[in-house]
Amino acid sequence: MLKRLGLFLLTNFLVIFTVGIILAFVLPALGIELKGYTGLAIICGVFGMVGAFISLAISRWMAKKAYNIRLIQANEQNYNLREIYEMVSRLSKKAGLPSVPEVGIYHSPEPNAFATGPSKKRSLIAFSTGLLNSMDKSETEAVAGHEIAHIANGDMVTMTLLTGIVNALVMFLARIIAMAVNNFLKSDDGEGGLGFFAYFLIVQLLQTVFMIFATIPIAAFSRYREYKADAGSAKVTSPRAMANALKALASGVQIKTKEDSFAIAKISSNRKVSLWSTHPSIEDRVARLEKMRF
Repeated sequence: MLKRLGLFLLTNFLVIFTVGIILAFVLPALGIELKGYTGLAIICGVFGMVGAFISLAISRWMAKKAYNIRLIQANEQNYNLREIYEMVSRLSKKAGLPSVPEVGIYHSPEPNAFATGPSKKRSLIAFSTGLLNSMDKSETEAVAGHEIAHIANGDMVTMTLLTGIVNALVMFLARIIAMAVNNFLKSDDGEGGLGFFAYFLIVQLLQTVFMIFATIPIAAFSRYREYKADAGSAKVTSPRAMANALKALASGVQIKTKEDSFAIAKISSNRKVSLWSTHPSIEDRVARLEKMRF
């Protein structure tokens, strides 16, 4: 699913842009110079991983703010909402989670849900009102099982590590190419070249282009983890319930909704599958579930 790159990747891109400014302006001002390819690789590696983990660390907070999520407590007065919390609590124990994730709802006609957070102990599962209003109990439970499987599988951390590696490669390659262009434009006596600001702009442009292509392996891993989460839900609920939930989502994705930046984490999408798709087609996911024993 890829309405955009998702809040995680969007935040990560902004962090990378900020890191680029730090490398270009702040470090030189402090008298810190990058010596050779090894020094550059180390700095890019450190900042690349830091950028990704900053995105992960604030993902739960950003999701709450972006969606105005209302958290459901164990002592919720509304019976229907308390039942949702109890369902997540029951499935979390069944999946072996160390604690119950935060459970919340957000207002949207689009039937969807997502999980996020920096760890299994500090995670969040959010359901849209469109999903809760359109699905029966078994289908909602299967969706909850899917999101719990994401948490149990450590998908957020794995995605962060992959993104951190990609960040480092993007920053390193952008600067290597910019350095090559700069050296090519220099005369034999060392005069000429790009100049500081031209070099900085080229680095930022290359980083932007490389990040677009770098999302391809990230999206491929995201599609893989969706299959695993479907299977995880089938184990704690049933393959039939998960398949029925996906079929219900397939009918609901026709609802026209505003584009948002947290789409990568959601359970379904109305976009066509491509190299940049973070989710496989619902039809393919249902077909895999139907091959499992009911």
